Amino acid sequence: MLRLPTIQGLIRRRLLVNFRVEPDVMQAQLPARFRPKLHGGHAIAGICLIRLEEVRPKHAPKLLGMTSENGAHRIAVRWVEDGQEREGVYIPRRDTSSLGNHLAGGRVFPGEHHLADFAIEDDGDRVEIRMRARDDGVSLHVKGRAADTLPAGSVFGSLAEASAFFEAGSVGYSETRDAGRLDGISLVTTDWRVGALAVDEVSSSYFEDASRFPAGSVAFDCALVMRDLEHEWRSESDLTA
Repeated sequence: MLRLPTIQGLIRRRLLVNFRVEPDVMQAQLPARFRPKLHGGHAIAGICLIRLEEVRPKHAPKLLGMTSENGAHRIAVRWVEDGQEREGVYIPRRDTSSLGNHLAGGRVFPGEHHLADFAIEDDGDRVEIRMRARDDGVSLHVKGRAADTLPAGSVFGSLAEASAFFEAGSVGYSETRDAGRLDGISLVTTDWRVGALAVDEVSSSYFEDASRFPAGSVAFDCALVMRDLEHEWRSESDLTA
Protein backbone atom coordinates (compact mmCIF):
# COMPACT_ATOMS: atom_id res chain seq x y z
CA MET A 1 0.00 0.00 0.00
CA LEU A 2 1.38 3.41 -1.01
CA ARG A 3 1.71 5.77 1.96
CA LEU A 4 2.96 9.35 1.92
CA PRO A 5 5.81 9.45 4.47
CA THR A 6 5.08 13.06 5.50
CA ILE A 7 2.31 15.58 4.94
CA GLN A 8 2.33 19.18 6.12
CA GLY A 9 -0.10 21.99 6.74
CA LEU A 10 -1.54 24.48 9.20
CA ILE A 11 -3.46 23.73 12.38
CA ARG A 12 -5.89 26.62 12.26
CA ARG A 13 -7.68 25.50 15.43
CA ARG A 14 -7.29 22.50 17.73
CA LEU A 15 -9.35 21.76 20.82
CA LEU A 16 -8.35 19.04 23.26
CA VAL A 17 -11.44 18.27 25.34
CA ASN A 18 -10.31 16.03 28.19
CA PHE A 19 -11.98 13.59 30.57
CA ARG A 20 -10.63 11.76 33.59
CA VAL A 21 -11.56 8.07 33.77
CA GLU A 22 -11.18 5.30 36.32
CA PRO A 23 -8.11 3.33 35.20
CA ASP A 24 -9.68 -0.15 35.28
CA VAL A 25 -12.66 1.06 33.22
CA MET A 26 -10.32 2.66 30.70
CA GLN A 27 -8.14 -0.44 30.48
CA ALA A 28 -11.18 -2.44 29.38
CA GLN A 29 -11.50 -0.18 26.30
CA LEU A 30 -7.90 -0.68 25.16
CA PRO A 31 -6.14 -3.26 23.01
CA ALA A 32 -4.14 -5.66 25.16
CA ARG A 33 -0.73 -4.12 24.39
CA PHE A 34 -1.73 -0.70 25.78
CA ARG A 35 -2.23 0.49 29.32
CA PRO A 36 -3.60 3.90 30.35
CA LYS A 37 -1.14 6.70 30.99
CA LEU A 38 -2.20 7.98 34.42
CA HIS A 39 -2.11 11.46 35.88
CA GLY A 40 -3.16 12.08 39.45
CA GLY A 41 -4.39 8.49 39.63
CA HIS A 42 -6.73 8.90 36.64
CA ALA A 43 -6.65 7.72 33.05
CA ILE A 44 -6.94 10.64 30.61
CA ALA A 45 -9.14 10.38 27.53
CA GLY A 46 -10.79 12.94 25.32
CA ILE A 47 -11.61 14.38 21.94
CA CYS A 48 -9.29 16.21 19.57
CA LEU A 49 -11.28 18.61 17.38
CA ILE A 50 -9.03 20.06 14.73
CA ARG A 51 -9.36 22.33 11.71
CA LEU A 52 -6.60 21.63 9.21
CA GLU A 53 -5.73 23.92 6.30
CA GLU A 54 -3.16 23.75 3.49
CA VAL A 55 -2.69 20.00 4.08
CA ARG A 56 -0.55 18.55 1.28
CA PRO A 57 2.47 16.31 0.64
CA LYS A 58 5.63 17.82 2.09
CA HIS A 59 7.19 20.49 -0.17
CA ALA A 60 4.10 20.65 -2.41
CA PRO A 61 2.72 24.20 -2.98
CA LYS A 62 0.10 25.47 -0.53
CA LEU A 63 -2.45 25.94 -3.31
CA LEU A 64 -2.71 22.14 -3.54
CA GLY A 65 -3.61 21.88 0.15
CA MET A 66 -6.91 20.63 1.56
CA THR A 67 -9.04 22.06 4.37
CA SER A 68 -11.07 19.89 6.75
CA GLU A 69 -12.74 19.70 10.14
CA ASN A 70 -11.85 16.55 12.06
CA GLY A 71 -12.60 14.79 15.33
CA ALA A 72 -10.65 12.01 17.03
CA HIS A 73 -11.60 10.21 20.23
CA ARG A 74 -8.32 9.43 21.96
CA ILE A 75 -6.88 7.87 25.09
CA ALA A 76 -3.43 8.58 26.56
CA VAL A 77 -1.53 5.28 26.69
CA ARG A 78 1.81 3.61 27.32
CA TRP A 79 3.17 0.46 25.72
CA VAL A 80 6.39 -1.51 25.24
CA GLU A 81 7.91 -1.72 21.77
CA ASP A 82 11.24 -3.40 21.00
CA GLY A 83 11.98 -3.51 24.70
CA GLN A 84 11.44 0.23 25.18
CA GLU A 85 8.52 1.94 26.91
CA ARG A 86 6.74 4.44 24.69
CA GLU A 87 3.77 6.76 25.15
CA GLY A 88 1.20 8.33 22.89
CA VAL A 89 -2.50 8.02 22.20
CA TYR A 90 -4.82 5.22 21.13
CA ILE A 91 -7.56 6.42 18.78
CA PRO A 92 -10.64 4.18 18.61
CA ARG A 93 -12.42 6.47 16.15
CA ARG A 94 -11.68 9.28 13.69
CA ASP A 95 -14.28 11.47 11.96
CA THR A 96 -13.92 14.08 9.23
CA SER A 97 -15.87 16.56 7.12
CA SER A 98 -13.65 15.76 4.13
CA LEU A 99 -14.53 13.15 1.54
CA GLY A 100 -10.85 13.19 0.56
CA ASN A 101 -9.78 12.30 4.11
CA HIS A 102 -12.45 9.60 4.22
CA LEU A 103 -11.28 8.02 0.97
CA ALA A 104 -7.52 8.46 1.50
CA GLY A 105 -7.31 7.74 5.23
CA GLY A 106 -5.77 4.32 5.82
CA ARG A 107 -4.66 4.20 2.18
CA VAL A 108 -2.59 7.28 1.24
CA PHE A 109 -1.95 8.33 4.84
CA PRO A 110 -2.57 6.57 8.17
CA GLY A 111 -5.93 6.79 9.95
CA GLU A 112 -9.28 5.57 8.66
CA HIS A 113 -11.90 8.33 8.93
CA HIS A 114 -15.70 8.22 9.13
CA LEU A 115 -17.64 10.99 7.41
CA ALA A 116 -19.32 13.47 9.77
CA ASP A 117 -21.17 16.77 9.67
CA PHE A 118 -19.75 19.71 11.62
CA ALA A 119 -21.38 22.99 12.68
CA ILE A 120 -18.81 25.57 13.81
CA GLU A 121 -18.97 29.01 15.37
CA ASP A 122 -15.56 30.52 16.13
CA ASP A 123 -14.63 34.18 16.55
CA GLY A 124 -11.10 33.52 17.81
CA ASP A 125 -12.18 33.77 21.46
CA ARG A 126 -15.46 31.89 21.79
CA VAL A 127 -15.90 28.62 19.93
CA GLU A 128 -18.76 26.16 19.59
CA ILE A 129 -18.55 22.87 17.72
CA ARG A 130 -21.22 20.30 17.01
CA MET A 131 -20.38 17.07 15.24
CA ARG A 132 -22.54 14.14 14.19
CA ALA A 133 -21.17 11.13 12.32
CA ARG A 134 -23.17 10.16 9.26
CA ASP A 135 -23.24 6.54 10.46
CA ASP A 136 -24.61 7.80 13.82
CA GLY A 137 -21.61 6.21 15.51
CA VAL A 138 -20.84 9.29 17.58
CA SER A 139 -22.06 12.84 18.24
CA LEU A 140 -20.70 15.65 20.37
CA HIS A 141 -21.06 19.29 21.35
CA VAL A 142 -18.60 21.63 23.03
CA LYS A 143 -18.91 25.34 23.73
CA GLY A 144 -16.26 27.44 25.42
CA ARG A 145 -14.10 30.55 25.49
CA ALA A 146 -10.44 31.36 25.90
CA ALA A 147 -9.25 31.46 29.52
CA ASP A 148 -6.07 32.06 31.49
CA THR A 149 -6.25 29.01 33.76
CA LEU A 150 -7.67 25.49 33.94
CA PRO A 151 -10.76 24.65 36.02
CA ALA A 152 -10.13 24.38 39.75
CA GLY A 153 -11.09 20.70 39.80
CA SER A 154 -8.72 19.60 37.02
CA VAL A 155 -6.22 16.82 37.74
CA PHE A 156 -3.60 19.08 36.15
CA GLY A 157 -2.11 21.57 38.58
CA SER A 158 -1.35 24.17 35.90
CA LEU A 159 -1.62 24.91 32.23
CA ALA A 160 2.09 24.13 31.84
CA GLU A 161 1.58 20.71 33.46
CA ALA A 162 -1.29 19.90 31.09
CA SER A 163 0.69 21.15 28.10
CA ALA A 164 3.63 18.87 28.91
CA PHE A 165 1.35 15.85 29.36
CA PHE A 166 -0.24 16.22 25.93
CA GLU A 167 2.91 17.28 24.08
CA ALA A 168 4.45 13.94 25.07
CA GLY A 169 1.57 12.11 23.37
CA SER A 170 2.49 13.06 19.81
CA VAL A 171 2.31 9.51 18.42
CA GLY A 172 -1.14 8.06 17.73
CA TYR A 173 -2.34 4.58 16.81
CA SER A 174 -5.77 4.17 15.24
CA GLU A 175 -8.22 1.32 14.86
CA THR A 176 -8.38 -0.14 11.32
CA ARG A 177 -10.62 -2.49 9.37
CA ASP A 178 -7.92 -5.14 9.73
CA ALA A 179 -8.46 -6.82 13.07
CA GLY A 180 -5.34 -6.53 15.20
CA ARG A 181 -3.57 -3.88 13.07
CA LEU A 182 -3.17 -0.28 14.25
CA ASP A 183 -2.26 2.61 11.92
CA GLY A 184 0.52 4.83 13.28
CA ILE A 185 1.07 8.55 12.78
CA SER A 186 2.99 11.26 14.66
CA LEU A 187 2.38 15.01 14.93
CA VAL A 188 5.35 17.37 14.71
CA THR A 189 4.85 21.09 15.34
CA THR A 190 7.35 23.90 14.87
CA ASP A 191 6.02 25.80 17.90
CA TRP A 192 3.94 23.96 20.50
CA ARG A 193 1.63 26.56 22.10
CA VAL A 194 -1.38 25.69 24.26
CA GLY A 195 -4.01 27.88 25.92
CA ALA A 196 -6.83 27.08 28.31
CA LEU A 197 -10.47 26.90 27.22
CA ALA A 198 -13.21 27.53 29.78
CA VAL A 199 -16.01 25.14 28.80
CA ASP A 200 -19.63 26.21 29.21
CA GLU A 201 -21.21 23.10 27.67
CA VAL A 202 -19.83 19.69 26.75
CA SER A 203 -21.43 16.41 25.72
CA SER A 204 -20.17 13.31 23.92
CA SER A 205 -22.17 10.23 23.04
CA TYR A 206 -18.95 8.21 23.26
CA PHE A 207 -18.21 9.13 26.88
CA GLU A 208 -21.90 9.04 27.81
CA ASP A 209 -22.24 5.42 26.66
CA ALA A 210 -22.85 3.47 29.87
CA SER A 211 -21.84 0.21 28.20
CA ARG A 212 -18.32 1.64 27.96
CA PHE A 213 -18.26 3.95 30.97
CA PRO A 214 -20.50 3.01 33.90
CA ALA A 215 -22.06 5.86 35.88
CA GLY A 216 -19.47 7.73 37.91
CA SER A 217 -16.45 6.32 36.06
CA VAL A 218 -15.83 9.32 33.77
CA ALA A 219 -15.99 13.09 34.25
CA PHE A 220 -15.04 16.17 32.23
CA ASP A 221 -11.69 17.54 33.37
CA CYS A 222 -10.48 20.46 31.22
CA ALA A 223 -10.05 21.72 27.67
CA LEU A 224 -7.11 23.22 25.80
CA VAL A 225 -6.92 25.25 22.60
CA MET A 226 -4.18 25.65 19.99
CA ARG A 227 -4.24 28.02 17.02
CA ASP A 228 -2.24 28.80 13.88
CA LEU A 229 0.55 26.23 14.13
CA GLU A 230 2.59 24.90 11.23
CA HIS A 231 2.82 21.14 11.50
CA GLU A 232 3.71 17.84 9.87
CA TRP A 233 2.08 14.42 10.07
CA ARG A 234 4.63 11.61 9.77
CA SER A 235 3.81 7.96 9.20
CA GLU A 236 4.82 5.50 11.92
CA SER A 237 5.20 1.75 11.60
CA ASP A 238 1.99 -0.16 12.19
CA LEU A 239 1.49 -1.97 15.49
CA THR A 240 -0.32 -5.18 16.27
CA ALA A 241 -3.05 -4.73 18.85
